[in-house]
Amino acid sequence: MRSFPISRRVFPLAWACLALSATGRAEAPAASAPAAAAAPAPPSGSSGPSQDDWNEPYPPYHLLGNIQYVGRHGVSAFLITTPAGSILLDGGLEESAVPIQKSITELGFKVSDIEFLLNSHAHFDHAGGLAALKKASGAKLVASRGDAPRLRAGADRQPAEAVDRVVDDGGTVELGGTVLTAHVTPGHTPGCTTWTMTTTEAGKAYRVVFYCSTTVVDRLLGNAGYPSIVADYEKSFPILRELPCDVFLAPHPAQWGMLEKRERAAAGGNPFVDPTELRRYVDQSEKQFREALAKEKAAAAPAAAPK
Repeated sequence: MRSFPISRRVFPLAWACLALSATGRAEAPAASAPAAAAAPAPPSGSSGPSQDDWNEPYPPYHLLGNIQYVGRHGVSAFLITTPAGSILLDGGLEESAVPIQKSITELGFKVSDIEFLLNSHAHFDHAGGLAALKKASGAKLVASRGDAPRLRAGADRQPAEAVDRVVDDGGTVELGGTVLTAHVTPGHTPGCTTWTMTTTEAGKAYRVVFYCSTTVVDRLLGNAGYPSIVADYEKSFPILRELPCDVFLAPHPAQWGMLEKRERAAAGGNPFVDPTELRRYVDQSEKQFREALAKEKAAAAPAAAPK
């Protein structure tokens, strides 16, 4: 595995997907906003990483098997290469599209060989670059039924794009002997999609999970734009916890400890392989969800009448 200088700046877990407001809850669109048009954004005046941090350069590298990392310092993008072409998972921010293309060519692959574009979820920091990448590659965009409307409609910093194929839970994308399976795990978005596949390194097979997200970035109670949000989160946690997983990957490097793992990999071994990491992450994420829900319920409860 090639080694590169690595920044030691690591984003806190609460900022792994979106910056939280001072109240501990991500700023959300108005409850009356339609779900397809809603898109989160970091609140102004916050102390977490900015969008510039998300798009900071990071050298591309071979991760494991036929998986390459072509994302940025703070937002992930993965290239799955096969003899029949490539699959790109996530497009980063709108301004990430050109750097992602450069990362692909730096690794010796062609953007024109991308056959499919996949998306973890339809937020601007992961879907913003899809339109430009689709135009550059001519690839087919595949999305879940729950998030396809948002991708088609577009949003701020997320250009609208045609979805060529809609997948439901259990749907697959196959190319050159590689099969990616869609697991719809809603909550973070209505169609949040966790993708899984098997890759082989040095003759050994590894089960890979490309986690969508379970970070709470929207209102949980009284959310007219997403009334089933709480039920969706509660349905997704047990599904995610039981997925077979040797390698845990996710939309933001901080979520899967990429920077630390790359430092450890430079010293030898393969820190990306950890069959216990997914379950630990889900347990911690569910704990944070329960705390956020309890906080909203407490805030909504009427104040006790003075005696």
